[in-house]
Amino acid sequence: MRGISFGLLLLISGFLQAQETPKPTKSEGRNPDKFKQMYDLLATPNMYRTASGAPGPEYYQQQADYKIDVELDDKNQKLFGSEVITYTNNAKESLDYLWLQLDQNEKAKNSKSGLVDPNKTNSAIPAQTFSRKYLEEPFDGGFKIEYVKDTQGTPMSYTINQTMMRVELPKVLKHGEKISIAIKWSYNINNYLLDGGRSGYEHFDKDGNNVYIIAQFYPRMAVYNDVEGWQNQQFWGAGEFALPFGNYEVNITVPADHIMEATGTLLNRAEVFTAAQMARYAQAEKSFDKPVLVATQAEAEAREKGFSTAKKTWKFKAENVRDFGIATSRKFIYDAMAVKLGGKNVMAVSVYPKEGNPLWEEYSTRVVAHTLKSYSSHTFDYPYPKAVSVHAQDQGMEYPMICWNWGRPDEDGKYSDRVKNGMISVITHEVGHNFFPMIVNSDERQWTWMDEGLNSFLEYVALKEWDPNFPADRGPAKSIVPYMSGDQKGLEPIMTNSESIRQFGNNAYGKPAAALNILRETVMGRELFDYAFKTYANRWKFKHPTPEDFFRTMEDASAFDLDWFWRGWFYTTDYNDIGIKEVKKFFVSNEPPKKITNYGRKRRNADPGPMVYMIADDSPDFKPELNKPFDSKDVKNLNDYIQSHFTKEEQAKLDNPKYFYQVTFNKPGGLVMPILVEITFEDGTKENHHFPAQIWRMNDEEVSRTFATKKIISKIIIDPKQETADIDTTNNSWPKTEEKSKFD
Repeated sequence: MRGISFGLLLLISGFLQAQETPKPTKSEGRNPDKFKQMYDLLATPNMYRTASGAPGPEYYQQQADYKIDVELDDKNQKLFGSEVITYTNNAKESLDYLWLQLDQNEKAKNSKSGLVDPNKTNSAIPAQTFSRKYLEEPFDGGFKIEYVKDTQGTPMSYTINQTMMRVELPKVLKHGEKISIAIKWSYNINNYLLDGGRSGYEHFDKDGNNVYIIAQFYPRMAVYNDVEGWQNQQFWGAGEFALPFGNYEVNITVPADHIMEATGTLLNRAEVFTAAQMARYAQAEKSFDKPVLVATQAEAEAREKGFSTAKKTWKFKAENVRDFGIATSRKFIYDAMAVKLGGKNVMAVSVYPKEGNPLWEEYSTRVVAHTLKSYSSHTFDYPYPKAVSVHAQDQGMEYPMICWNWGRPDEDGKYSDRVKNGMISVITHEVGHNFFPMIVNSDERQWTWMDEGLNSFLEYVALKEWDPNFPADRGPAKSIVPYMSGDQKGLEPIMTNSESIRQFGNNAYGKPAAALNILRETVMGRELFDYAFKTYANRWKFKHPTPEDFFRTMEDASAFDLDWFWRGWFYTTDYNDIGIKEVKKFFVSNEPPKKITNYGRKRRNADPGPMVYMIADDSPDFKPELNKPFDSKDVKNLNDYIQSHFTKEEQAKLDNPKYFYQVTFNKPGGLVMPILVEITFEDGTKENHHFPAQIWRMNDEEVSRTFATKKIISKIIIDPKQETADIDTTNNSWPKTEEKSKFD
């Protein structure tokens, strides 16, 4: 037989529900249907992308293979290059032309990028900024295209539209066909500390050297896919890059005294490393617990003084990558260690000038190794042969197998915890980008959150695995409260194009990271979330996912209907605010109240049997003699029922609550979220309850729950650990801090 914890409470809760139901008004009981399915927002599933969120049987993606030769003019900070691109059309439809990205043109003199942002006059401007802005000749950036030809040397017609270039094809490119085009170009490399940018060089006045971080350095194929056809958004500076996968062979000629790292496997290490460096690198390949200095600080300091006029060519090969990055300087120190991942060894590497020490030698490569382990455990084993962290002042940018990271000590080598933790965070974040979007290849030009938000979430997880007390700022629910509680005029949904986001860090990084952390810790639980997230990562590694693919996979792999969550968190600027409206204490009575509207569990033409009556403390029917702990023996109808329906042994197993509290929760905020309740009893013990978000499905304004307890409740708190990004905690407690419980 069922015990009283089920049978009695069903009677009680049914009666309470009837007692609390007032006559409906125009505003009460409204249901805005925040749990409706997102058919109105998501793209229709098809043979390319299924309703489950997986690639469909007709899914395809294009391939772009590159053979590139570049040479760095260190004296004049210029780059000269030529390439042959072999493009394979895997789409069923034919192509009339090809589109390429010329992202360096964002720095061209005639660029329109600087014209799309408002430009007010500042009352105080640094002299250097004033000079560069109003007095000096603008930086002459952008690609200088010398030619575009086919492989037989025949010129091909092309049109440049700002940061995009259309190449006309001599005939349509049919399904399964390939075409190769040759391009020769050059450009002036920007000083990114003066002219901005995601790549360029930093000049060191004391020794006259430069550190180069080179990216977007070659005309790159745009993405063509089943969602948008050709990716045709210009590079205005905020939305990053959407690129197809391919294989790269890249030869990079630099001064002979440079040390370099780049995307891919170095093919001629013995030609560019000294014998001593070769021996140290071999040692690093077997060192799994600490980095090995391959090129030392003493060697770097000696190279700084040389300014060799001789040249060396570094040869790299990379397979199945979407881009290519280069870091080169005579100032570089080089250290490395091995990481065991999925039965193979991966090299964790750092290159940095002496200005990065002692911080970089101590932490950088260790953080790279930890990040690879952490991310691999939550997604898939890192598939590339290495991951490189490059020290670059005021930078944080990612490319396959290589990234630029800030974090510089003072000139005397001292650094604060803020600088150290900031460096650890940015290295974790940028190395993590190898997974999102370098492998799970979402469209950054369209949806920044799909890589920055997902990556910021995993960064938070990795940092907490590095140090449980690490002061991570993006990920915890409470960290996003100031943003979500801000003026709605300054907010836009997460599902906003990259170029239209005003608070970029909060919207594209912080809010999606917090949302995913809430999903993992509070809504779904780690086991279901981690399985679904790993499913998404594996379904879409080396492919091009859309937001729909992510949303659908997370539901498909977990049996969690999350449309309410995606709709609220990603498609609106609603905030979460749940409060305690009132708490009533109920007492069990032999006498019925004067008015009974319903008695719960009523069956058609059926006698409900003996009744148990519940009287609220503020009811006209309340009598002082009722104010005592509940005992079933004092309630005749209930006692008769128990005696006639349960054996002595069964009666001994029945629950025995003493007090009944009806708590009414209201929801001033627009988001529907779970209600997390912590009850504290008068003896100091606590009890926690977790009500799913679906508790709001019938009433978006307020809901009630009855708690049957053995002890007197002294305090009730909603979301005691700040897990739901509740923007107003002043209504989260009962009794209010300044007042005592009326039951005291």
